[in-house]
Amino acid sequence: MCKLISVHRSNFATLKTEMMNGTMIQYFHWYTEGDGKLWEEVQQNAEYLAELGITMVWLPPAYKANGGGFSVGYDPYDLFDLGEFDQKGGIPTKYGTKEQYISAINALREKGIGAIVDIVLNHKAGGDEKERFQVYKVDPNNRQNFISEPFEIESYTKFTFPGRNKKYSDFEWNFTCFTGVDFAEGEEGDFIYQIITEHGDGWEEMTSDEKGNYDFLMYNDIEHRNPHVREELNYWGKWYHETVGFEGVRLDAVKHQSPEFYKEWLQLLRANTGKNLFAVGEFWAPGELPLLEKYIEETEGCMSLFDASLHHNLHTASQSGSEFDLRTIFDNTLVQSQPNLSVTVVDNHDTQPLQALEAPVEPWFKPIAYALILLRQEGFPCVFYPDLFGATYKDYGNDGNEHEIFLEKVDQIEELLKLRKNNAYGMQRDYFEDANCIGWTREGDEEHKGCAVVISNKEQYEKPMEMGTQYAGQYFYDALGRFEHTVQIDENGWGNFTVPAGNVSVWIPE
Repeated sequence: MCKLISVHRSNFATLKTEMMNGTMIQYFHWYTEGDGKLWEEVQQNAEYLAELGITMVWLPPAYKANGGGFSVGYDPYDLFDLGEFDQKGGIPTKYGTKEQYISAINALREKGIGAIVDIVLNHKAGGDEKERFQVYKVDPNNRQNFISEPFEIESYTKFTFPGRNKKYSDFEWNFTCFTGVDFAEGEEGDFIYQIITEHGDGWEEMTSDEKGNYDFLMYNDIEHRNPHVREELNYWGKWYHETVGFEGVRLDAVKHQSPEFYKEWLQLLRANTGKNLFAVGEFWAPGELPLLEKYIEETEGCMSLFDASLHHNLHTASQSGSEFDLRTIFDNTLVQSQPNLSVTVVDNHDTQPLQALEAPVEPWFKPIAYALILLRQEGFPCVFYPDLFGATYKDYGNDGNEHEIFLEKVDQIEELLKLRKNNAYGMQRDYFEDANCIGWTREGDEEHKGCAVVISNKEQYEKPMEMGTQYAGQYFYDALGRFEHTVQIDENGWGNFTVPAGNVSVWIPE
């Protein structure tokens, strides 16, 4: 059985964050600059991230992908090539070389920050040789519906990694290592081909019945029922940890993989490393909390999940303005139902503008959204790179036209992060009685002063809230600089805290 772990604590000895709130950052986006610069940037910014209270950094896929130095990394080719071998057009990945990657992780560790590595074990791309094998053609919209009798196709399912020449592993992948492919030599049309092998009857069993069965996502879909595949992937996880020394894993596309696979993979990884490694899975199902809860049950709580349901609410609230009832912002979210297994996000590389799951939170609402995930006691918040550093890029939209996107740094994001690091502790009192103005207080603890947070999506408000009698007579000021006046706490521990129209204010003791 997998062990339930808390997302707020990490047990690696070099980190001294036991008394700090855990905060992670996704240190990339879909259009991150290439030319091998990212690993060097991570190394240079390690101290800055530590100052902001970042305790874990989620790094992009670090192994050689089919797109070589141009790939974001989600089309993995060789898991053992971390920018070391001349494959797919060069030695470095988009982000740099193996040496730069390890140096970046070491730099983070020296500042008390753990690395979360991106694990993509759903599919492989860019096979070295073609093979012939038997398949069924299936309906892409209902993968349980066969639209052909068995027939033979030819596809790139043989992976020999000639550039690596069997270093680290001599395992060669062939068609028996995959459940399906989306390419067949000479075949026209967008079809999916289910491979006929002895390792299982049909697709692997999934949590959801979306598209009949959503085992197949793209490229060559890995067959996790093949014992040789599982053995290789278990060996690789141990090798990867020994090579770079990560402290957590982000598991890509778990929605498309059997829950049984990752239960076993994580259990063995933790056993082999002797560490209770943090794990978060990407099961992206906006507004479908029961699916997230079902997956957690099926995996016996051995990983956290990104809170796609909360992101859906934040996106909707940002588009609805004052029509959105702020009292419902946490309704039907993972952070409400399973707070210890919820990783909360405001945006990510899939929801950013011009991406497939585009659903960005509007800029005016982002300070509010970050206050909601950073300054409350529930959930493990994840900051998105462009929200801290800004970003600009060009790409083609669904209209066929090229667009230039400017993502501005979120207003006061650094201050909000420091407030989480320094003030968001202790008992939480909620004041969610008004549809357009909500707030809460954190009492603080023996080592940290508390804070009072007020949010409005309409006009300016003044909200009475209790801080606790230990603050009686003390003056609080607005740490985000929205107001110049101070608030004095009365003898009963209450204060009247103001918030600007359509914004957030955070009050802390002078």
